[in-house]
Amino acid sequence: MFKDKYNEYKQLFELEFNKKINDLSYADKTLEEAVKYSLTAGGKRIRPVLMLMVADVLGVDKLEVMPFAIAIEFIHTYSLIHDDLPAMDNDDYRRGKLTNHKVFGEAMAILAGDALLNSAYEICFRAVNSHKAVNASRILSNFAGGNGMVGGQALDLLSESDKSLFNEETLNKIHQNKTGKLIMASVLTPSCLFANLYFNELSVYGKNLGLLFQVTDDILDYTSNENQLGKTVGKDKEQSKLTFVSLYGIEGAKEMASFYY
Repeated sequence: MFKDKYNEYKQLFELEFNKKINDLSYADKTLEEAVKYSLTAGGKRIRPVLMLMVADVLGVDKLEVMPFAIAIEFIHTYSLIHDDLPAMDNDDYRRGKLTNHKVFGEAMAILAGDALLNSAYEICFRAVNSHKAVNASRILSNFAGGNGMVGGQALDLLSESDKSLFNEETLNKIHQNKTGKLIMASVLTPSCLFANLYFNELSVYGKNLGLLFQVTDDILDYTSNENQLGKTVGKDKEQSKLTFVSLYGIEGAKEMASFYY
């Protein structure tokens, strides 16, 4: 039942998402090709599906939410391109395909990420038709930036070399921002478009869902394989990253996941 409903929302999103991809046009064709390469690489589309689901629950028109759903997937895709770079996680595969920089080179991959981020904000600006839409755009940009995903990524990198940061407080701060904030934005955007209805409740839900997502991802990095995940596994351990598994062990991480579940 849930899987059928999930696929229903995903198909609705993919239809509009592909239209937007087809409409993309940049001054340089190689840049355009690099951007489209990552956008069409597949993925679970968790964040836009969440946004559409919450919109339905709140009674928000899905067409009103759709531009923000597309924008958040653009932002998520840009973050993956940059995360995979040699200066960050140094990954060769993403979603079962070579990472962007392995195909187009590091410089073009950086520019592809930059283009995606700016295109996401352009999509939001075009969708703004009320103060509620402005607030939705503000939430999305804030949670994707230095007070959200980017800030969490910065702390994640610092924790690799500074072992004084290897603790529970840092771990929670990393993932409440790096992973959690974009998921929170997914569930809060429909609330913003509906005069902040259930905003506080959805904030708690988004925060807990983000932590569950990250704990599960950390477990899979230790227990899964590349065919299942479509990306390199074991990188967290290899790079001595601060994760829920490295701090609590596999069983401790599984217990934590069951708590949030």
